[in-house]
Amino acid sequence: MNTNYTTPYQFRQDVRNTLWTKPTTGVIDAFIQANVVILPKSYAEDFEVYCNLNSKPCPILEVLQAGDYNTQTIASDADIRTDVPLYRIYHNGKLSSETTDILKEWRDDLVTFFLGCSFSFEYALQEAGIQVKHQTLGKNVPMYVTTIQTTSSETFYGPMVVSMRPIPEHQIEQCIDITTPFTNNHGSPIHVGSPHEIGITDINQPDYGDSVPIEPGEVPVFWACGVTPQAVALLAKPELMITHSPGHMFVTDMLL
Repeated sequence: MNTNYTTPYQFRQDVRNTLWTKPTTGVIDAFIQANVVILPKSYAEDFEVYCNLNSKPCPILEVLQAGDYNTQTIASDADIRTDVPLYRIYHNGKLSSETTDILKEWRDDLVTFFLGCSFSFEYALQEAGIQVKHQTLGKNVPMYVTTIQTTSSETFYGPMVVSMRPIPEHQIEQCIDITTPFTNNHGSPIHVGSPHEIGITDINQPDYGDSVPIEPGEVPVFWACGVTPQAVALLAKPELMITHSPGHMFVTDMLL
């Protein structure tokens, strides 16, 4: 995706002013993107335990202390209440609304987690000549709830969500080699090949994002996804949970 942005700060300013509310795949390719999970302090310690037990779908990049809304290490001049293109708000495990800012929802007891995102390694794939098909088609990446169970903490438990990219069969080994070092952004794939083996019954009907066709000669490749906490929220039912809307990431100042 071609954009006119030269710095993450410039992009975040447009997000803050609701000039960009679309998915962030391909935005300022050389910079790391982050999933966002915001929870009341009473849930935060156990959620951090959950993330550490499940670092593949939930690699922590930064945690803001209760009430803090300005990032400290992954970005400068950033406000988590306004700098995500689209947020989801859950109450007691149910999606309540989507919104372009959370100024009205903000509370002094809220703790923010930034988790690595697979959008971050797409630039490396493209640089190696591997097509990122959802970008080519102008779509959001397809994401699926699987039958792979994450490791439970005291409160949080549930299935892993994965993102899928169709990769030409002859480029799969290269694709794995490229993404494996990105350990803070989900790293190597968790499955290659048959969707049914991980509980996906219809590859054309993703649970999140857009459907992307798989052509002859292409193989579906699946990576752990930072939308996993949203599936977990449906089961753990925290009284409040705020996340990015799938595909609408926080763009950091961190270079790949």
